[in-house]
Amino acid sequence: MSIILEHVSKAFGERQVLRDVSLMLPESGAVCFFGPSGCGKTTLTRLICGLDKPDSGRILKPKGLRIACHFQEDRLLPWYTAEENLTLALGSVEEARAWLERLHLADAGALYPDELSGGMRRRVSLARALGYASDVLVLDEPLRELDEATCAQMMALIANHISSRLLILVTHDRRQADYFHCQMIEGIFG
Repeated sequence: MSIILEHVSKAFGERQVLRDVSLMLPESGAVCFFGPSGCGKTTLTRLICGLDKPDSGRILKPKGLRIACHFQEDRLLPWYTAEENLTLALGSVEEARAWLERLHLADAGALYPDELSGGMRRRVSLARALGYASDVLVLDEPLRELDEATCAQMMALIANHISSRLLILVTHDRRQADYFHCQMIEGIFG
């Protein structure tokens, strides 16, 4: 069963962000929420993840659906090292170290988030979402702050770890959506 949105609306105070959105997402593959900044893409992903509730309408999800999220903010726990942040999410030190290796950050595992560059924190946060066993992978601007070469490496890593999951990508970069062969969802925001 797919994720289905029925007449979903959400406002923040006087500002109507989403109005009467109805949408059926595929069970697998890739979709991209595309539109200008501030139009409601992140709000829609937060609703799908269950982090916020719609003001009206409803979101139907299969029972037991597991969703992994990569937010615009890194949300790493500052009192844990990079390796510990990954271990907490992925369940084992071995898995955390394997992901650090894939990210070309094996030497950074003992560093705390404030000791990592913005791009390094971004990659650790991305690995936390990619490595989690989920049915849906939500990536909200996952490649911002990365240089072109690192961005290309991370796109390949994401592609290799989507498998049969549904990828929900939020980006301003149409090239990223094209790379993952996303079905574009635009025009419903704002």
